[in-house]
Amino acid sequence: MEPFHSEGKIMSESQIDLNNNRKKQLGRVLEVMPKQGKQLLNQIGETYKDGALERKSKHLIALAIALGVGCQNCVLFHTEAALEAGATKEEFLETISIVISMRGTTGVAESLRVIQFLDESGKL
Repeated sequence: MEPFHSEGKIMSESQIDLNNNRKKQLGRVLEVMPKQGKQLLNQIGETYKDGALERKSKHLIALAIALGVGCQNCVLFHTEAALEAGATKEEFLETISIVISMRGTTGVAESLRVIQFLDESGKL
């Protein structure tokens, strides 16, 4: 069975569109829960800034965890953030291979999101 849909995508929905929707939803959370939202953004900012590990590596690690637990929004967030931090196609594919080695075929399912996101971004 071919994993691609007729339009050549792995998944029928655009991962970039899903990511944009995730950002809108987060914006709404920040509107209705400004105190908690600010705390969350501060924590994220502190967690992912360069330290003993560089920001890119932190997002790739978080991406692997997100793929392992199946958190779609987390996968999209960390894929985009790792791209912005300079992650290469090879680094993404190696991260995915680690997930697959730890989770087997169940690691493939969410990994398809990353591959399609990179493809839609012209990075694959």
